[in-house]
Formats: sequence, C-alpha cells, structure tokens
Amino acid sequence: MSLLYTKSGLLGLLLFFTCLFSSSFYVCISTPPEEHIKCSSSSNTNCTITNSYGIFPDRTVCRAGSVAYPSTEEELISVVAYATKSKTKMKVATRFSHSIPKLVCPGGPDGLIISTKYLNRVVEIDAEAKTMTFESGVTLKQLISEAAKVGLALPYAPYWWGLTIGGMLGTGAHGSTLWGKGSSVHDYVVGLRIASPGGPEDGYVKIRRLSDGDKDLNAAKVSLGVLGVISQVTLNLQPMFKRSITYLRKSDSDLGDQVVGFGKQHEFADVLWYPSQHKAVYRMDDRVSSNTSGNGFFDFIPFRATSSLELAIIRTTEENQESTRDADGKCSGAKLVTSALINNAYGLTNNGVIFTGYPVIGYQNRLQASGTCLDSLEDARITACAWDPRIKGEFFHQTTFSISLSVAKNFIQDVKKLVEIEPKALCGVDIYNGILLRYVTASSAYLGKQENAIDFDITYYRSKDPMAPRLYQGILEEIEQMAVFKYGALPHWGKNRNIVFDGVMKKYKRAKEFLRVKDVYDPMGLFSSEWTDQVLGLKGGVTIVKEGCALEGLCICSQDIHCAPSKGYLCRPGKVFEGARICTFVAKNRAAN
Repeated sequence: MSLLYTKSGLLGLLLFFTCLFSSSFYVCISTPPEEHIKCSSSSNTNCTITNSYGIFPDRTVCRAGSVAYPSTEEELISVVAYATKSKTKMKVATRFSHSIPKLVCPGGPDGLIISTKYLNRVVEIDAEAKTMTFESGVTLKQLISEAAKVGLALPYAPYWWGLTIGGMLGTGAHGSTLWGKGSSVHDYVVGLRIASPGGPEDGYVKIRRLSDGDKDLNAAKVSLGVLGVISQVTLNLQPMFKRSITYLRKSDSDLGDQVVGFGKQHEFADVLWYPSQHKAVYRMDDRVSSNTSGNGFFDFIPFRATSSLELAIIRTTEENQESTRDADGKCSGAKLVTSALINNAYGLTNNGVIFTGYPVIGYQNRLQASGTCLDSLEDARITACAWDPRIKGEFFHQTTFSISLSVAKNFIQDVKKLVEIEPKALCGVDIYNGILLRYVTASSAYLGKQENAIDFDITYYRSKDPMAPRLYQGILEEIEQMAVFKYGALPHWGKNRNIVFDGVMKKYKRAKEFLRVKDVYDPMGLFSSEWTDQVLGLKGGVTIVKEGCALEGLCICSQDIHCAPSKGYLCRPGKVFEGARICTFVAKNRAAN
C-alpha cells in the first residue's frame, strides 16, 4: 500500500498536520472505497472492473459480460457450474481489489466476474486444534477480530486491513519474519476448498477439498486465481500473545552489514530505509509475556482517513515539482514527512490514545495491521483513503520484489552507489515513507518464495499522463532492472509493473508442477486470461512495445522513442548496472539525471 506524504506549501502543511495528529485533536473519518465493479444495469450485466487505485498498469479497462455475488458455497457451486457448461471465462474479484496487476480481468468482454464480497463468514472454530475456517471473502480485519474473540492470533500478516483471505493466498501476501514457518499467510493454511470446472459427469463443477499433506495444496495456496474460486480456508493459528515494539533511527552506513542479522534477531523485524537522507529506521519487535503491562495500539498514520482537500493540494504540489524538475522541493518534503512520522511513532500509541514512549507493548490483534480509513461515515469529498480514485489524491507505481539474503547486502550497496551519483534521486521515494524492507522465508508453495529473502517495497509518483516522464525516471528504472536481472529478484504477485513479470516463471523451481495442477483443475482455461497466460509463460510475454512504453514499465527501452525524446528523456545504459536500459534525462549533451 502507498504511504502518505506531504511537501512544501503552507496550506498543505497545515492540513497535513491537522490529520497527522488526529489522535491528539480529532479523528478524520473517511468514506469506504466505491464499488470497483460497475455494471450498466441492475441485472449486473455489461460490467467493468478495476482495482482500488482506479487503473491497471497498462491503463486498459477490463470488461465483463456479468458479475455474480454468491453468498454461500452452494450458490458459488451453481455459478461456476453454469459458467463452465456455457464455456464462459471467469475471474474472481475481492471486496476492495487492492492488487495492482490485471489478475481480476476475465478473458474477454463476455466473461464472468465472481465476487467474494458476501462470502465473508467464519465457518468453524476448533479451539483445541487452534484452527479456524473462514470463507474466502473474509477481510484481514475480520480475521484478526474474530480470532481474537476466541483467544487466537494469526502470527504474521500484511500490514493493511483491506485484504481478503482469498486475495492474500492468490498473491502470496505476507508480513515480516525469518522465524518459524515464515511471514507468508499461505504457509499457515492447513485446509482449503476450491470450486473449479468439471465435466458433465460432475455437474460441471468440482469442489476439491485439500488438506495439509496434499501436494495440490502447494499449488492452490498461491494460485493467482487461475485454478478456480477458493471457497473456504482453514488456518492454523496461535494462542493470543503480546508484542513489544521500538523504532530505532540510525545512519544507513552499515545497513547492508546489519540487515540480515537484524531479521534473525527480532521476530517481527522490518526496516524503513530513507536512502536520500542516509537513514534507516529499525523496528525492534518481539513477543513478550502476556502478563507484561501494556495495551498498545497501531493506527498507522498513512492508513488513516485524510482530508480530501489536503490530498488535492499535496498532489498538485507534487505535479508542479515534477513539471518544473524541483528536486529540492521533494527533498525538503521528504525530510518533513519522515521526521513527523518518526516523532509520532508512525501511529503507535501506548494505550490506544497517546504515545508516551518506547517500548509500545500490546496484544497481537491491536498491533499487527491497520487501515482505519476504510471505516467510514463521511463523504469522500471530505476525507478518504489517500489513494481513493474519486478524489485528486495519490497516484503511484509500486515496485516490490524479494532478493535472497545472500546478496541483499550487494543490492543495498548498489542502490547507495546510485544515491552517491544522484543524491536527490530518491527523495521522491522517501516522501512515500522510503523503502520498506520485510523478511520472507522459503515456502512449499510452488509460486511462493524460493528462498529466504528480503522484500523491498518501493512506492513512487505516477503521472496521470502515460507519456509524461518522472523526475529521475532512470534511477528508479535502474533499481527495478538491477533487482530483477542482476540479483534474480522474485516479484510480489499483487504489485509491480509489467516488466517485472516478463519471463518470471523461469525463476520458480516447481513451475511445471503448478502448470500441471492448473491443467487438471481447469483444462479449458476458463479461469485464465491473456494476461495470466503471458505471466505463466503460456502465451508470449507481458511486454508491450510502443511509443513511451518504458515510462510506464510496459517495456524496457531499446530505442529513444520508448522514452520521451521530445522532453529530453533518451534510452541509455544504467549508471551502476550497465546491463540496464533506462530513460535518462539529457540536457545540453550531458545527463542531468
């Protein structure tokens, strides 16, 4: 998820602090995101679908002939059977649709979207076995809350409430740890029910019941939605516990040397890296005894409701900085926002009201994730989640990938070399709260993490005009290509631009086994689309070569026309990774960024 930022401009600054310190003054309440599936009639036909950001990486509109909203497994079975019998393409959509890539687009305008919005109930609780079974549309917020009611907790999870169980499994979503089974939610799945196409003898649908030990579970628990519709998920949980959190700000001079050991030392460790400021913020986060005093709460500031007026001013300011190449303005804003977040403990409070100092100690369900901007009463024109497409707010790219622990230090050093060459180049990343480093472990899932690694999550400005280059365009492209090609990084399935997925299946040791399961579960490819076939290596690649394609990550430039030559951006080799081809600003015959 994107992270809230601010920059210069007195009015924008005042508005920012109004909501930033909402725990001290008043709470900004937002409206929930609008429905991302829209149909032209009350009969749910002639529909379009997008994600919560309002647009996919290639800016296409995904169309479907109809949408279904099953509320029980029986209704889901009926929907899948009907579509299979008529050979209709299908895709699964979640409640909020926070994935960036085109995972939800059916394979044609006559396709069917199956929403899990109303598959949102707890099915079974086994307190003795410490397992809970949920329908796949249950959100992370619901999961955390319902588990806490019976004294259980999901040990590791993404930090954002607005994900569903099915969505987390489909994209391999994770938290941060190198301990135990690891940080990926799918590695705590011990049972799963999935509805996939069947033959006439099956009534055109099969409900497959997979449990721990079934080989097919390794395919189904990170499925990209191409195996069918997950109906129910059983998770192995843990008894409720407490955590102790302290944020420690340090120089990033030894980040490469410290980062691996730090992840092994603290169970829930992560690092916020601000490259342009040469700073890193280490989260020292561990379990403590449940009788340790403390009732801390984490209401992450960037995930709170924000004034829509403030967001519009911030966006306008950033657009102006981009158009005038005002790197100094971005750097000033980066220092302001990071200082404000650090000084306010990123939204941690010791008692749910105020922050009085570290450590912050509290129960797992109150600290592991947040997203209060989804809790809504107000009109979006007043307050909203910062990325809500109904308002003029954040619009961004996210590049997120995992790099093996064994070479993470080298990658960090290469990024620092780029900062030495262009000291202001990553101020625009620092504005979005820097680069988030999370720890992930090797998974048994066929499309899960292949080895212990560090996940680098980078959020940065995106223009509303696809032909408009970004300030320091080439530096971010070089980081992206360096990670993917020099260090063999694996993508986060729910994020990233197209080029990160090109040829990616070659990096998964058991890709053929996944494809075998896919052929068995969906032999007609009804849950596939052109995009998923391209990602899976079954139909060409995801690269789209055209004028300006490198600006949006649809291609890697090989000609100047793939950049923005009329605006001074030409295709050139990388500055540190010479194998990269990047869109570099050239003025008066010298590279300015």
